[in-house]
Amino acid sequence: MSTDTATARPALTTLSEDELAFRDAVAEFVKGEVAPRVQQMEKDAKIDPGLIKAYFEMGLMGIQAPEQHGGAGGSVMMVTLAVEEISKVDAAAAIMVDVQNTLVANPLLSGGTNEQLARWMPRLCADTVGAYALSEASSGSDAFALQTRAVKADGGWKLTGRKLWITNGAEAGLYVVFANVDPSKGYKGITAFIVERTAKGFSVGKKEDKLGIRASSTTELILEDVFVPDADVLGTVGQGYKLAIAALNEGRIGIGAQMIGIAHGALSVAIAYLKERQQFGKPLTEFQGVQFQLAQAATELEAARLMVYNAARLKDAGEDIAQSGAMAKLLSSQVCERVTSLAVELFGGYGYTKDYPVEKYYRDAKIGTIYEGTSNMQLSTIAKGLLR
Repeated sequence: MSTDTATARPALTTLSEDELAFRDAVAEFVKGEVAPRVQQMEKDAKIDPGLIKAYFEMGLMGIQAPEQHGGAGGSVMMVTLAVEEISKVDAAAAIMVDVQNTLVANPLLSGGTNEQLARWMPRLCADTVGAYALSEASSGSDAFALQTRAVKADGGWKLTGRKLWITNGAEAGLYVVFANVDPSKGYKGITAFIVERTAKGFSVGKKEDKLGIRASSTTELILEDVFVPDADVLGTVGQGYKLAIAALNEGRIGIGAQMIGIAHGALSVAIAYLKERQQFGKPLTEFQGVQFQLAQAATELEAARLMVYNAARLKDAGEDIAQSGAMAKLLSSQVCERVTSLAVELFGGYGYTKDYPVEKYYRDAKIGTIYEGTSNMQLSTIAKGLLR
């Protein structure tokens, strides 16, 4: 995929040959499999099942999973590159890959037993979409105020409650569900469970009608005495909050990748348009005022990209990424909003219509400041790290 000079990336020199080859392979995949489907998926507010199948065939749904379980044995950096490339064309299509790798595979790989990994990872790599179920109507930023309960039963647990804002909820066959086994212990009662879609008492509720990333499903989950055997408790009982936090920390890198991808896509189409659009007898790109706006946008985008890549590198090195991940998500989401807004303005009246892609980039950008921790929550995390 070609790159305009205004969005050139010196940071690419930090990527290995394997990473560059992987990035380019994903870019070709996006060109052939994602791009032709974007308009129809946006119209239908649904991911094309054919694209999901192609994701599995390409190996994008199990990038970090060990090869012995059918995965690619890759890195967080590779997940970052994949999500960025897909987001250049469609952020809704990218978030499915992001959630699968960061929020679903991550807690399984870090907290799962050998038996759980052998049972579930091959499915997640081959044909089963996963979802991460933490949020509820009463627990958004205060994620650990969740009301879903897990009561001990013979041979397992019974889960009752409702989850909200669950990405991939409509397509998933497997859910990592967080419930509290002992509310008197607060967040130390939170436990992670592996729940299959076919479990008795489990159902997918309302699908949200959203401003952006419309093809990505965001649903309610309903649990009514859903039995989960002891073998499907993920990690240690009462320690689920640790898995939740670790997954969200990595997930913020993925959201950062999504945001820089959206911003890159918007800036690229804007530059192409400005080269063709003439006013006062010359292309808009010859006006210094326009050039300066593009230069500022490209500079901010590069800074955000470097921060996202740095967080991915730190995660792959086994470092604590709570602060760097929060910084990457915060900055990239802010930059994405600014760049996509500028792109709409540079298109003039055309930018406000659905005949051109910049209005979609603009709508898709907003979610970055909200999910997997609002900007205020990122600022809180960063501040705590600074003052600790």
